[in-house]
Amino acid sequence: MNPRTCLCVASCLGFLGVFLGAFGAHGLKDTKFLTDKYAEMPPKIVAGQPIPASYKYALDFETGVEYHMIHTLAMLATGILMLHYPSRCLSLAAWCFFGGVVFFSGALYVLVLGGPRWLGIPWGMVAPLGGTLQLVGWLALISGTCRIKDRSKSDCPI
Repeated sequence: MNPRTCLCVASCLGFLGVFLGAFGAHGLKDTKFLTDKYAEMPPKIVAGQPIPASYKYALDFETGVEYHMIHTLAMLATGILMLHYPSRCLSLAAWCFFGGVVFFSGALYVLVLGGPRWLGIPWGMVAPLGGTLQLVGWLALISGTCRIKDRSKSDCPI
């Protein structure tokens, strides 16, 4: 991925993250959508305590938005780094952050809105692929930034 594409995609993901965060807060939590959708589902166990399925799915949506925004910012920072220090590692990091948002956060969004098995796909099983991509993205970012040479020592005229 080149720096311009990285920055454009990160900007679009940022807009989408804010939009989905607002939708989650006002379109899901302030309505009876989740309560009605998951009314027949038994309580979910979280930290050893039973909670309504609708509340668990609201938390899942929030988690999707949180990771969406964190990795959008990581992708934005990666794009800025790529402008000054182009490298394959940074390009890989950008692709992995993008894929991580699509597969991790996207799977959580579909899981909450469509149900645990929408279109025959167990969406809870797609999220780990996205999480793995996010981890690989951070490792690639570490590798890419560790390879940057410190130019401040040679740029100083004194």
